Amino acid sequence: METMKGGKPDRFVKGYEALALVMTPFALSNVRPTKGAPPLKNKWGVTICFPSNAPGPFPVHDAEHIVIKDIEHWRDYVTVPDPVMPEEAWAETIKQVEEIDRNEFFVTPFVAPGVFEQSHYLLEITNCLTAFYTNPDEMHEIYDMITEFELRYAEDVCKYIKPDALFHHDDWGSQKSSFISPAMFEEFILPCYKQIYGYYKSHGVQCIIHHSDSYGENLVPYMVEMGMDVWQGAMSTNNIPKIIKEYGGKLTIMGGIDNGKVDREDWTRELIHEETFRACREYGTKYYIPCTTMGDPASIYPGVYEAVMEEIDKASAEMFKGSKAGA
Repeated sequence: METMKGGKPDRFVKGYEALALVMTPFALSNVRPTKGAPPLKNKWGVTICFPSNAPGPFPVHDAEHIVIKDIEHWRDYVTVPDPVMPEEAWAETIKQVEEIDRNEFFVTPFVAPGVFEQSHYLLEITNCLTAFYTNPDEMHEIYDMITEFELRYAEDVCKYIKPDALFHHDDWGSQKSSFISPAMFEEFILPCYKQIYGYYKSHGVQCIIHHSDSYGENLVPYMVEMGMDVWQGAMSTNNIPKIIKEYGGKLTIMGGIDNGKVDREDWTRELIHEETFRACREYGTKYYIPCTTMGDPASIYPGVYEAVMEEIDKASAEMFKGSKAGA
């Protein structure tokens, strides 16, 4: 919290160390393929695959597997799952949460996919982006449907585990641009998240961490408006020093160490040292949490995430007087 407030932290926060990530019963019941396993169909009817060389799962979007085949009749294709789980389904999750020391960690449910991702999971990405122009009314209806689902989900989550933070995925861009213009984002996406994040904040959630491993600095004003506290996954293609200078105190950046640069088969400790120290020196000690851009505390290639965390400790020892990081 000292980092987010621009106070006097005694070291860098290392990646996800403050977050006790919790998978909800709905998330656990919504089938998701393991890495390298055959594709599976989830509760939304979306077929998901997880290639062995990929950072995460992806929808299968050939003609056979696209869910919404005609957007003008989208209701004929979509069956919205019920996110509300019976009380007994929460027993194991509640037990897990009770064992977390809330004085040391944020109890943080993991929610994915997000609003935009869910829309293109159902439509296919090109069809989705085209529909913003050709079928805006139907897109508003689809986003209203997804938002209603998320609000019902949020109610269940807050009821049973009373989270301190929320870790919510929704990728909004490529390495170099946002998927849609700021004006379209403001019209279609912002209202959804103002409702969703507003609900969590009004029910005791202190910190909203949103993952989008992408370019997105053109969307930062809307991130602040919707109630985001931390942008996790911000790539180095964003002008992170400028974002911190203009929005520090309103938004903290968590990322800046691109997985594409360090999370490679031929990774070396020297490479990780150079990239981690570059980020820490360039982005500073306030409103910045050094982290890889991947959307969980892991890496594609074994040892990369752990090596980055160790290098952050070394950066703390250099940049914070009296730091005992890593001791």
